[in-house]
Amino acid sequence: MAMIAYCGLDCGVCPAYLATASDDGQARQRVAELWSREFGAPVTAADINCDGCTSDSERLYAYCGTCGIRACARGRLVTNCAHCGDYICETLEPFLQQVSVAKESLASERARLG
Repeated sequence: MAMIAYCGLDCGVCPAYLATASDDGQARQRVAELWSREFGAPVTAADINCDGCTSDSERLYAYCGTCGIRACARGRLVTNCAHCGDYICETLEPFLQQVSVAKESLASERARLG
């Protein structure tokens, strides 16, 4: 079953989540190296610790812990942005323009809600 983040991404397939769930130090190192290259910023294996965006855990990947979409959704007490009365808002829209898979996920959730 999918573990849909507030923004529509599936945390259940996120490499940081998977490495944390399996407590795999080698996977954490591989993800850190990959993301360091992809994002042009240093990421360490210790940074790769995440229980998923919608979790109440304090273990979140650094960006997820500071994400404006996450903060807004948690403040509004919604399951994810598809459940928000202000869907698609100015906070969410720029992200969805860049990440079509998240947009499709949230649209599908909205359709299920009716």
